[in-house]
Amino acid sequence: MCIAPFVEKPQENAKYFRKMRNLFVDIGHKNTHNIDMKYLSMGMTNDYEIAIQEGSNMIRIGTGIFGVRKNDLEETL
Repeated sequence: MCIAPFVEKPQENAKYFRKMRNLFVDIGHKNTHNIDMKYLSMGMTNDYEIAIQEGSNMIRIGTGIFGVRKNDLEETL
């Protein structure tokens, strides 16, 4: 799982997602016993499109579905 920094321009996180994808592939090629590299979880509401472009097959879009949490709203006021 990769949680990239919150940025104004989601494209800025492509480099982090790309690095994570490379790690995911490298670990998968090692064929280590008891390790199944099936899911690459990266990308949230703000940057999921970039994460998918970089190879994510699991995203987290809680804010996109449920809206901003109360505590998050208080911090922005």
